Amino acid sequence: MREQERGGRDRGGREDRQELPPQSPEEQARAICLRLLTGSPRTRRQLADALEKRGIPEEVSQQVLSRYEEVGLIDDAAFAGAWVESRHRGRGLARRALAQELRTKGVHATLVSEALELLDSDQEEQTARELVERKLRATRGLERDKRIRRLAGMLARKGYPEGMALRVVRRALEAEGEDADGLEYPG
Repeated sequence: MREQERGGRDRGGREDRQELPPQSPEEQARAICLRLLTGSPRTRRQLADALEKRGIPEEVSQQVLSRYEEVGLIDDAAFAGAWVESRHRGRGLARRALAQELRTKGVHATLVSEALELLDSDQEEQTARELVERKLRATRGLERDKRIRRLAGMLARKGYPEGMALRVVRRALEAEGEDADGLEYPG
């Protein structure tokens, strides 16, 4: 009895699977990078780390990554700009927090600076005000000092400078009718 009929199918109609020849390190590196880039944009360093973790030789990794940069599949400057826009708008993160996130993703310091230039201080302060306004309602009924700590702490965790955070909190409390005297802030 024959197990396979003509046409590469067994009697159950299933495809007969042939072993693929082993891939070269270059092919493996390209496949890994493309799979990772399909999910979301990545920095060159993120891809290099992934290739290293999977045992791809350094010289092969650098060759593939350089080629992907040439054709525009890897663009750390565009990644940084999109990251700043997305994380500022979506999470309300300030320059300091955004810079830290980009550095951990391996974006070069000059590209981080260029991306952060897209975010001006007026826009940053407006976002801080919006964050405080949303959180303000949740702090009603608490004592004044506790409200200040919670609101300023929330801004600090998002990377806002202390002076800006206290200024925004003070103005929000004053607008609500809360006595903000004694709340120190520069400017």
